[in-house]
Amino acid sequence: MKLGIDVSTYLEELEHGARYSDGSGKVIDPLDEFISNGVTGMRIRLWVYPRSEKGEPYLAGNCDIQNFIRLATLAQRKGFSIMLDFHYSDFWADPRKQGVSKTWHYKTPEDLMQLTYSYTKETLKTIRANGISLKYIQVGNEITNGMLWPYGRLIEQPDKSRTNYETFTKLLKAGIRACREEMPDAAVILHLEKSNDQFIHNEFLTKMEEYCVDYDIIGYSYYPYWHGTMQDLFANTEQAKRFRKRQMIVETAYAFTGKDYMDEPGVPNNLAVNDDNLETLKQAGFIHEYPFTPAGQKKFISDFLQEAKKHGIESVYWWEPLWIPGPGICWATPDAMLYTGDTPKAARNEWSNQCLVDYNGRKLPAFDAFSVKDKWKQQRQRGERGNQHSDQAQKNTQRKTP
Repeated sequence: MKLGIDVSTYLEELEHGARYSDGSGKVIDPLDEFISNGVTGMRIRLWVYPRSEKGEPYLAGNCDIQNFIRLATLAQRKGFSIMLDFHYSDFWADPRKQGVSKTWHYKTPEDLMQLTYSYTKETLKTIRANGISLKYIQVGNEITNGMLWPYGRLIEQPDKSRTNYETFTKLLKAGIRACREEMPDAAVILHLEKSNDQFIHNEFLTKMEEYCVDYDIIGYSYYPYWHGTMQDLFANTEQAKRFRKRQMIVETAYAFTGKDYMDEPGVPNNLAVNDDNLETLKQAGFIHEYPFTPAGQKKFISDFLQEAKKHGIESVYWWEPLWIPGPGICWATPDAMLYTGDTPKAARNEWSNQCLVDYNGRKLPAFDAFSVKDKWKQQRQRGERGNQHSDQAQKNTQRKTP
């Protein structure tokens, strides 16, 4: 099984003065550290035009094509393979929002299909012209509820089934067609969330078959706060095997603390673990087994990688392990929140307690647990012990031979 990271905000972190260190305080290059641990993949998201009408960046990595090329070039030089994550939006696309870029002008679904095709194709040409090779391409981000709303939105019915797959799959296939033409060697990923919902996943993947959508890999987001226990996730991945596609976890993370880095009177704790679904995890014993501590985060990683391998998952990607807090580092500007229609709230870094480094950039125990290096070392040690036992047995036999 292979490991990867999504560090789409990394260059913005460095530009705002972020620094990373080992346990002794020695400054490190975290990308080199990941490579040393056997982490070989980097996933990078791409937004169309992540800026306000006045041209001011939305932040959260400002993940436009320039950021992608800079980060992918750096990653490729260090030895990472590259996964491109098309959002087809100017900012975050997820189950609650899948907005079309404000730079796209269209009147009909057919216009939008052509824009999806041409944007995908021209973007991939630009990437290739900059000497970047892609191993994987996500056509859409967390598209369980469709993409490019309103035309590509899947509409829930009273019985929880969804309609509008015909229009949605036409948009999806337009993007995929451009990928096959421009990057035929790259595997195409369909990225879903609701990773504990077998009904929704079965419906979605069945419709992909019915509408002959050409893809290679089912990609999952898995965050226990929203998607339940590991058993819930892997029960879903097991039932999905009947669709005969490779499977990857393209996003996961887990908290090392519930304590806010802005632990100040009057400042609400908006970190990702503050969610109503936590009560369900507590009742299941999950939080007891994996507390929000450095040790609990490390145990989560170790157990999760073991279970993922056992269930035939091809790769696991940790989402934003280096997105630490600091001045000017946030998930959205006020203009960005206005664009997405999110309820106005503090423009701050809500994800920093999910990192593999602490709030000051120091490596946590989980950093080196997210690794195949130790496994290789253990295998070598077991092999060496086996050889030693074999040599000793042979010597004993020789001593007994008259």
